[in-house]
Amino acid sequence: MKKYLIALALLAGTVLPAGAQQLDLGALGNANGATVGYIIQMFGLLTVLSVAPGLLIMVTSFTRFVIAFSILRTGIGLQSTPANLILISLSLFMTFYVMAPTFDQAWNNGVKPLMDNQITQTEAVERISDPFRTFMMRNVRDKDFNLFADLARERGQTVSEDKVDLRILVPAFMISEIRRGFEIGFLIVLPFLVIDLIVATITMAMGMMMLPPTVVSLPFKILFFVLIDGWNLLVGSLVRSFT
Repeated sequence: MKKYLIALALLAGTVLPAGAQQLDLGALGNANGATVGYIIQMFGLLTVLSVAPGLLIMVTSFTRFVIAFSILRTGIGLQSTPANLILISLSLFMTFYVMAPTFDQAWNNGVKPLMDNQITQTEAVERISDPFRTFMMRNVRDKDFNLFADLARERGQTVSEDKVDLRILVPAFMISEIRRGFEIGFLIVLPFLVIDLIVATITMAMGMMMLPPTVVSLPFKILFFVLIDGWNLLVGSLVRSFT
C-alpha cells in the first residue's frame, strides 16, 4: 500500500519538475513543441491522479471484496453495521494484500527505473501497466473477454493476442468481477435465508403473526456467523479465489 501511494506521488514529482524547468519566461514568450508537450503531460498526470480511486476499482480486486462484504451485511439483516467506512477500509486493505505482488512488480520494473532516469516515461507507463494487465488476464472470464474483443472487431479495431488493449481488457475484467461478487454473495446469503425460513415457519405455527420473523432470526444469524468464524472463512475464500 505504501509503495503504491509513493509511486503515484513520485510519478508526479518526476514529471512536474521537468516541466517546470522548461517553463521559464523565455519559454512562455516563445513556446516550442517540447514546452507544449510538457504542459500536456502535466495536465494528463493531474487527470490520472484525480481519477486514481476509480482506477483502483477498475483494475484491482476491490470490486469483488466490496460486493461480497455488502451482500453479507444485507444477508444478516443489518442496515448499518459494520459501517460503510469499515467495509470500504477492509476491502481496500484486502485489495492491497492481494495486489501486493502486482504493485511490487510495477514499482520495481517501472517506477523505480523511471526515478533513476534509466527509462523514458513512455517505457515506464508500459512497464507499470504490464503487471496489471497480467493480473486481469488471469482473472477475467473468457466469455466476457471475447464479448468485448468481438465488439472491438465489429468497430474495426485490431485485437492483439500478445498484448491486449486495456480498453478491451478493463471492462471485461470489471463485469467478470461483478459476476463473481454476486456468485459469492449468493453462497453467503443462502444459509441466512434458511434461518429466516425456519424462524418464519416457527413463528407462524405459534400464531405470532404480528412479530416480524427478522427480529427473531437476527440474533440467530449473528450467532451462527460468529460460531463458524465467518469472517475468517469469507476473507480466506475471497483471497484464494484470485489466481
